[in-house]
Amino acid sequence: MNTVPDTLATPTAPDVPDVPDVPDVLTLGETMVALRGSGPLKLGGTMAVSVAGAESNVAIGLSRLGHAVRWAGAVGDDEAGELVLRTLRAEGVDVAAATRDASAPTGLLLFEPRLPDVTRVHYYRAGSAGSRLTPAAADAAFAAGPPRVLHLTGITPALGPSAAEACRRALHLAREHGTQVCLDVNFRSRLWSSDEAAKELRGWLPYVDVLIASDDELPLCLPSRPSSSGTEPEKSLLAEGIRELVVKLGARGATVHTADDTLHSPARQVHAVDAVGAGDAFVAGYLSALLDGADVTTRLDRAIITGAFAVTSRGDWEGAPTRSELGLLSAGPGTVVR
Repeated sequence: MNTVPDTLATPTAPDVPDVPDVPDVLTLGETMVALRGSGPLKLGGTMAVSVAGAESNVAIGLSRLGHAVRWAGAVGDDEAGELVLRTLRAEGVDVAAATRDASAPTGLLLFEPRLPDVTRVHYYRAGSAGSRLTPAAADAAFAAGPPRVLHLTGITPALGPSAAEACRRALHLAREHGTQVCLDVNFRSRLWSSDEAAKELRGWLPYVDVLIASDDELPLCLPSRPSSSGTEPEKSLLAEGIRELVVKLGARGATVHTADDTLHSPARQVHAVDAVGAGDAFVAGYLSALLDGADVTTRLDRAIITGAFAVTSRGDWEGAPTRSELGLLSAGPGTVVR
């Protein structure tokens, strides 16, 4: 804390204890080094180096929109891990709660474009530092100042028992501190089965305020007990205590269900270059407007806009807009901003 030297004549304010910075959002998960090929991997060629991870994508998106964000994750004590931390710091994300694991490497993923609209992704994350995330990471992240919102995805618990336990610990801490919880289901069939995902995520529902999922992911969250005949899955989830259910529909836009209303917004028409990361940008936009205290209509609109920005650029997070850029999507073709 800065204080005025005693030698100055101006009166000084009484000393007060330092208060940790309170982030708007805490994200918890694995970020990997991402290599993007120019064609089939078996033919060699050049690769662009970046980083990627659903939770850190959301963190960067929120930081660009002016929010204070903390990322808690683990990287290897290697150059790849330094790239992850350096990139997040450069994007204004607080990584003070991140840890370096000297006995495990930073995860890796390779993007392989095979058709104009088809990209294969190859993961090398088994035994990675991120998969060994521990509950202590959640404790450290909350000890540095409890966030207003905790954002989790269904990817992190699929990485291994320790990472799953870290998520459960974060949920309990969120409950203790009155922190809102946002869960993006983000099901990855190459990480775990639908039965495994359902068993884990259904146990999270009592802690979740905002649930975000694609329409085909909703069954993973439905109560295990049979619902009454004809009951819509959205109504079943709201009855479980979910405050807002946000359903991503891809090119068809998105819908928000609450106890009082159902709102739909179509997708914005843009020239799509790369759909990877669009869902994370969508989440960042929705949470940004929620943090601003905006109504549900505005939240959905901002999410649609940020998602549209994401698909117009290559990369997981590179196309995420700043707050001052949100209005650019309404500009006509050929517009030059001078």
